[in-house]
Amino acid sequence: MSQNITVLGLESSCDDTAAAVVRRKDGTDAEVLSSIVWGQEGLHAAFGGVVPEIAARAHAERLDLCVEQALEQAGLTLTDVDAIAVTAGPGLIGGVISGVMCAKGLSIGSGKPLVGVNHLAGHALTPRMTDGVEYPYLMLLVSGGHCQFLGVHGPDQFTRMGGTIDDAPGEAFDKTAKLLGLGYPGGPLIEEEAKNGDPKRFRFPRPLLDRPDLDMSFSGLKTALRRARDTLVAEKGGLTVQDRADLCASFQQAVADTLAEKSRRACIAFGKPVETPVLAVAGGVAANSLIRSALQDVAANEGFQFLAPPLKYCTDNGAMIAWAGLERFVGGECDDLTLSARPRWPLDKAAAPMLGSGKKGAKA
Repeated sequence: MSQNITVLGLESSCDDTAAAVVRRKDGTDAEVLSSIVWGQEGLHAAFGGVVPEIAARAHAERLDLCVEQALEQAGLTLTDVDAIAVTAGPGLIGGVISGVMCAKGLSIGSGKPLVGVNHLAGHALTPRMTDGVEYPYLMLLVSGGHCQFLGVHGPDQFTRMGGTIDDAPGEAFDKTAKLLGLGYPGGPLIEEEAKNGDPKRFRFPRPLLDRPDLDMSFSGLKTALRRARDTLVAEKGGLTVQDRADLCASFQQAVADTLAEKSRRACIAFGKPVETPVLAVAGGVAANSLIRSALQDVAANEGFQFLAPPLKYCTDNGAMIAWAGLERFVGGECDDLTLSARPRWPLDKAAAPMLGSGKKGAKA
């Protein structure tokens, strides 16, 4: 197989329609030739969250145009790529189906191999694309639908060390923003409000820190914020600007403290298989500056190198899918036209299913 491998990647698991072209040069270095992401915030803002049916229809309408733009930006055609990678799950099933069917059509039309990719593997392998991280490393995958600690040992070798048993942090951010009338998506809006707030005014719970394992829970934190909001409304007849800022700051601090402490424990549990192990973070919540800073401090204190990909590769994107597909393809793996869309798809197949569910289905 040639040292230079070029893969087209498609992503449509939630509310971002994305396509990208990634090339592995000289057998090691990754080069993102193009990355197109079309968000759907305007379509879902009025509902305070993602509406699956609306998202699926938007993906079906936009995917071919997104692919066309990605190839044009890369200066390539379909004949120039070596394989077509696509998110085959987990995710909102309508969107995943849209992506898989589009990729199958492209594969049939071009004669290029088809590679199905686990969306979570795309996030987990991003540090290898952006920073050339060697196996093994510790990954905190923290997004709107998922939150778990993973030992990453290979393109298809993951050990789940712990995860959320109910709402993921990103989902809790979105629901909290809705409770406070901030809009959607909630993460950036809460972070902006929190800049003017007092993170110590409300003492929200730090869930499951009394348990020694690495599992997490964020549903109760959201409920505590709602109760604090209702108390303020009952006393004052509404929320002041400062009340809302303080609620946001206190909520954000509670999430950061919880993730930091669980990450500290994860570093200890992961050990040091190499002299300076890596703690990497990926997923949309990794864009939060307070959470990044807290995790960076944990890594430094535990003797780990901290790595967070550029913000544009933390949220859903086609480049991470192209790279994960490239790693599978180089390893001799590809799929045929029986590839099916999956709403649930655990990375660690040996681990028992997590309890609870979130907007992307039961936790993997």
